[in-house]
Amino acid sequence: MSMKIAKLKDYEIIDASLGQKYERWNDVYLLRPDPLVMWDNGDLSNKKLDAIYYRSNKGGGHWENKREIKNFRISYNDLKFNLKQMGFKHTGLFPEQAVNWDFLRNKIHGKSNVKVLNLFAYTGAMSVAALKEGASVTHVDSSRGMIDWAKENVKLNNLEDRPIRFLVDDCLKFVKREIRRGNKYDVIIMDPPSYGKGANGEVWSLEKDLYNLINLCQELVSDTPILFMVNSYSGLSPKVIENILKLTNKKANVTISSYEIGLPITNHDLVLPCGITGVIEYE
Repeated sequence: MSMKIAKLKDYEIIDASLGQKYERWNDVYLLRPDPLVMWDNGDLSNKKLDAIYYRSNKGGGHWENKREIKNFRISYNDLKFNLKQMGFKHTGLFPEQAVNWDFLRNKIHGKSNVKVLNLFAYTGAMSVAALKEGASVTHVDSSRGMIDWAKENVKLNNLEDRPIRFLVDDCLKFVKREIRRGNKYDVIIMDPPSYGKGANGEVWSLEKDLYNLINLCQELVSDTPILFMVNSYSGLSPKVIENILKLTNKKANVTISSYEIGLPITNHDLVLPCGITGVIEYE
């Protein structure tokens, strides 16, 4: 199975050891837990650090800041993103997804009237990438806070006048309504969680709902489609996503593939696996 490795100037994993990764986000240095770091490269807590995230035995955890972190953001080529220290160790951006931002932009570059549907759209990195290439975007997430954050990122990139709809909604219910309305999209992207709740308390389970969602989304694929992309951080094999795409695809002349995504570790000749992606590319 292939792996695509993201390399960014403003972000790097400097080192990783004993369940932790030591990162640089522009000029901010963080130490965060990562369960895939199962090796011992020594103690990282004595490094230059601006903040450490500590897990709690009862779930969740907390940040300990060594200094006040202001204007927390990074750039990737011509993309810019606002970052924040979130309650569950995250910063609002997954840098490994840079390979998929590039993939999307390359697929739609130079094309006109491209309609993109971004489901479980989080803080909007893929939406920003699509807008940069002139596409119109429908951005759907069940969290009002994530929608507001995505709006911040769109504004940071001076794209607020571009065609984008922000919708706080349950993704599965939204897709069903779009099918009834007869709406179609040239690009469909989704990044579903393992478990979640919709805008009105709807329960999402990856194991129970992923196949159904991907199958339903095939009804939204336009007559001139470009790309169908599914990301996952749930620990699934890439082949599982690929199999679902093969079983649900309704178009001829397609290429269906899957791959892992990862990030290099600067101080060692190692790569940290970070997730998986499955894609349908339409001819």
